[in-house]
Amino acid sequence: MADADVIPIGSGGRPGRGSGRRTTPSAAARALAGPDAAKDRAERARSRAAKADARPEAAQADEAGPGRAKKSGKRRRMADAPDPVVQVTPDADERAEQTAAAGLQDFARFEKIVRDTLGADGERQLAEFLAFLRRRLTGEYEVDEFGFDPDLTDHVMLKFLRPLAEKWFRVEVRGIENIPETGSALIVANHSGTMPIDGLITQLVVADHTNRPLRTLAADLVFKTPFVGELSRKGGATLANNDDAERLLRQGNLVGVWPEGFKGLGKPFSERYKLQRFGRGGFVSAAMRTGVPIVPCSIVGAEEIYPLVGNMASLARLVGVPYIPVTPFFPLLGPLGLIPLPSKWLIEFGEPIRTDEFPDGAADDPMLVFNVTDQVRETIQQTLYTLLMQRRSVFF
Repeated sequence: MADADVIPIGSGGRPGRGSGRRTTPSAAARALAGPDAAKDRAERARSRAAKADARPEAAQADEAGPGRAKKSGKRRRMADAPDPVVQVTPDADERAEQTAAAGLQDFARFEKIVRDTLGADGERQLAEFLAFLRRRLTGEYEVDEFGFDPDLTDHVMLKFLRPLAEKWFRVEVRGIENIPETGSALIVANHSGTMPIDGLITQLVVADHTNRPLRTLAADLVFKTPFVGELSRKGGATLANNDDAERLLRQGNLVGVWPEGFKGLGKPFSERYKLQRFGRGGFVSAAMRTGVPIVPCSIVGAEEIYPLVGNMASLARLVGVPYIPVTPFFPLLGPLGLIPLPSKWLIEFGEPIRTDEFPDGAADDPMLVFNVTDQVRETIQQTLYTLLMQRRSVFF
């Protein structure tokens, strides 16, 4: 009996038998071979893959044929591509530094725009305004017992008045050296112009030329008016009575008073620059009790801003005000009639009248108080006549 051929289990048989197409072991053969054979096959596959990666790409392309050459070319293009950018998230300190640097750059650009637009002075004013806003928001400002808010007065109220005084009225100031640089003084001025703009301009002039605030005495009607009363308090005004006046003077303030009151404001245009009565001389007795000098102040130009040609007396009594003015433009032009005429202003401060030389109890002597009051009134009246002669015209 001839020897039988040995055929490996799971093979496709020897050449010539069966289909002859299978060249790999069947699943049943792999199961019979056990797990060790599977591990050997895996090791051999990894070894072949390592050798294939070690060979040059060109050789791999030639051996792989046209179909695999395309894949190799694709791998080559991917290899030639730049490495992907790896984004590293900065920590908190780096982010803070980047934010601060960006903020400085933005501020530098904003500062350049402001400088180019407003100039150096505009840049300074903007910086002052921003500092003012910061103080208002943080509450870092002071208000005294009378309600005076110097921060608001300097940076808002007087700032709005300054263009009106410098550009519209073209105010010319004389005798500013007669206002003391330190200590108290009582500034007494004439009152006119239908609206109390002369008091505001005087306050601005004193602040700009002496760098000291002028605390004004106002009538009770001012503080009864909504919004106006609160704004006046913040601007340095207080009720015109002897107690408040003496307290302000004893604290070392400059105090301003307009003794003519509404009689001076509401007098007809035909009586312009003719002083009305100065009341009972209460301002003189306040100056005597505190021993401060009285500085006469004469204002030319305020009479012409609202020429008073009539008064609606019946309507004024109905609403409880001293007068309702009728001017050439109001109420005919409505709100436009409230625009003041651009008259030329002259303000002169006269030589101080001393009160510290009077004996004790002089403030209680009515005749002495009247004589000093009349002296102050006559000084202001004569100065008004002199200034009117020196002014070339009403508007120039």
